[in-house]
Amino acid sequence: MDCIFCKIAAGEIPSKKVYEDEQILAFYDIEPKAPVHVLVIPKQHIAGAAAVTAENAAVVAHIFAAIPQIAAELGVTDFRVVTNNGVDAGQTVHHLHFHILGGARLGEMA
Repeated sequence: MDCIFCKIAAGEIPSKKVYEDEQILAFYDIEPKAPVHVLVIPKQHIAGAAAVTAENAAVVAHIFAAIPQIAAELGVTDFRVVTNNGVDAGQTVHHLHFHILGGARLGEMA
């Protein structure tokens, strides 16, 4: 599979890691949109939010349980969590990922 996030999760492409366990990885976004901009991904390939099923949803719950811990470790108490699904929504890497954005007052979403 030619997925950049799968390669990052496998250690084939370097990233600036923030958090890692057996199921998920969090690392800094290379094009930050806020002072703190971290991506959280499942290590298993899930194409996007529309590909979440009853069989793989536990990893999404695990990600959401880890997000407050990751934000706290980054010194952020107020943050935004965003995921995009599909090209029209702005998804550029088709591997489920959640953006943690914070470190400043964030503007309106849309």
